[in-house]
Amino acid sequence: MTRAYDEAYRRSLEDPEGFWGDLAADIDWSKPWDRVLDDDNPPFYRWFDGAETNTCFNAVDRHVDAGRGDQRALIYDSPITGVIKTWTFAELKDAVARMAGVLKANGVEKGDRVLIYMPAVPQAVIAMLACARLGAIHSVVFGGFAASEVAKRLDDATPKLVLTATCGIEPGRIVAYMPILNEAFELATHQPEKVIVLQREQQAEELKAGRDLDWDDELAKAEPADCVTVKATDPLYILYTSGTTGKPKGVVRDNGGHMVAMKWSMKAVYDLDPGDVWWAASDIGWVVGHSYIVYAPLLHGCATILFEGKPVGTPDAGVFWRVISQHGVKALFTAPTAFRAIKRDDPDGTFVGQYDLSKFVTLFLAGERADPDTIQWAERILDRPVIDHWWQTETGWAMAANCLGLGRFPVKYGSPTKPVPGYAIDILDDGGHKAKTGEIGAICVKLPLPPSGLPTLWNNDQGLIDAYMADFPGYYKTGDAGMIDEDGYIYIMSRTDDLINVAGHRLSTGGMEEVLSKHQDVAECAVVGVADKLKGHVPVGFMVLKAGVNRPDAEIVKEVVQMVRDEIGPVASFKSATVVDRLPKTRSGKILRKTMRQIADGEDVPVPPTIDDPAILGEITEALKPLGYAKD
Repeated sequence: MTRAYDEAYRRSLEDPEGFWGDLAADIDWSKPWDRVLDDDNPPFYRWFDGAETNTCFNAVDRHVDAGRGDQRALIYDSPITGVIKTWTFAELKDAVARMAGVLKANGVEKGDRVLIYMPAVPQAVIAMLACARLGAIHSVVFGGFAASEVAKRLDDATPKLVLTATCGIEPGRIVAYMPILNEAFELATHQPEKVIVLQREQQAEELKAGRDLDWDDELAKAEPADCVTVKATDPLYILYTSGTTGKPKGVVRDNGGHMVAMKWSMKAVYDLDPGDVWWAASDIGWVVGHSYIVYAPLLHGCATILFEGKPVGTPDAGVFWRVISQHGVKALFTAPTAFRAIKRDDPDGTFVGQYDLSKFVTLFLAGERADPDTIQWAERILDRPVIDHWWQTETGWAMAANCLGLGRFPVKYGSPTKPVPGYAIDILDDGGHKAKTGEIGAICVKLPLPPSGLPTLWNNDQGLIDAYMADFPGYYKTGDAGMIDEDGYIYIMSRTDDLINVAGHRLSTGGMEEVLSKHQDVAECAVVGVADKLKGHVPVGFMVLKAGVNRPDAEIVKEVVQMVRDEIGPVASFKSATVVDRLPKTRSGKILRKTMRQIADGEDVPVPPTIDDPAILGEITEALKPLGYAKD
């Protein structure tokens, strides 16, 4: 059943040029490549050197040319505003060509950067594709990001133009973007020439004369623009991820290799066919939004859903099932935190039975560790496969997955299964030696990364080496820690920063989180390692309980402490835990464990720019004080 995977994986490592060269036949090229892989200057590898193409043409135009213009391409579903709208491929082509005309009329040319600071609205997707159409390089910044962070990206990417909207809309509040953007302009050294503003009816703004242009006015007078040919190795976009020095790292994605990997992954990893309806419940500001809201599904000819809402509260914990039912979704890709929120509000899954999910086949989870309890709960209420997989902003697509299009492997809870073809993954100890089977170490990928892997950081080649290549020569350092078992399954235990040393024993906080998540009253949890003079580190647990739990917190804490002792052993020294109303998270749903650890250690903690709600940091501080941690 997995022979197709075994053959694909073997060939991808033994003959990468033949493997990826054959798959590249699924992409339309204006000019073929001179070499599939340019490996003359490691670690700066380039895929499909010499080839020319256009990503927008492959994602949109060619489907129209092939007679599939009437097929659904983009479905916008906004429970927050009550708007649902669908574009066919033909309609999407017209909209993108006209938006490209707006950019062209405002001086944007091939190689120019365009910063997109927008919520999850269809104009943002159309703008990304319009940039690709002209060969311009887009850099999407999550809407609502702090002014200081926007300013850093303005200075690093030096965009010619900014595209924005007047606001984003959260449940119960409006987030005005223009004041943030205006402050960013004051902080930044680089000043873009123009700002094109989408006026949303929920928040009107007065435009700044001489700088701001009205989106709809510009569209009304624009002439459609054709696709511009670019090199396969030219940048398609820059996506910033946080750097340890405070300077954001601009991950560069190329055009050619990215398209080949994205197109292939839709069938190989997710088992989707052209015409299927696909939903990645994320935001365009994150890599999932780039890869799997916009580019991969459209390249493959699928209908893709852009969702402006939340898994709970817009209006209830059944909204995911409503979207799946209404639009005929075959596969959903979201973060485990979304399902923890649904499980917390609807622990018995009562909403599921209210909708027709007959077309729904598979749930995919990624973005953070998917604890076995959440996966098993989702399997139980949905009666469908729940597939965990693992990847990063830097790779653009999965490094480990149960590749459904190549034959399904048995699920092992806690593991995203095996390396995806193209990824040679090793577990290394601190000295760079391969760890034994079952031993925890640094997860690293042998170079070169397969297509779509970052070729460099924007204007920072040395930064690429320092951040990812220097510690383990010949490898890409993922920054994640884990192990590989006797069957070749990978286990992602935690970030390497979250490996703690307890009295000389190297332990994973992720393993302890798995134990806590098994408790019947726990909806979600986090474990961090706190500095201890005697033992080096000791683990501290944080738990959010399911709705309707009325038992004393102390009873639950006592039970989880015993569970960790039983499953991991006294060596874990797990003695402290607390119940909290919520955990600090980024806007994409990742738990801010490092920030929690810093609070527990009594450090002065800067407010992370990605945090969803800064007020929660005070709540965490107060929860830690009875345990003897944190400071006023």
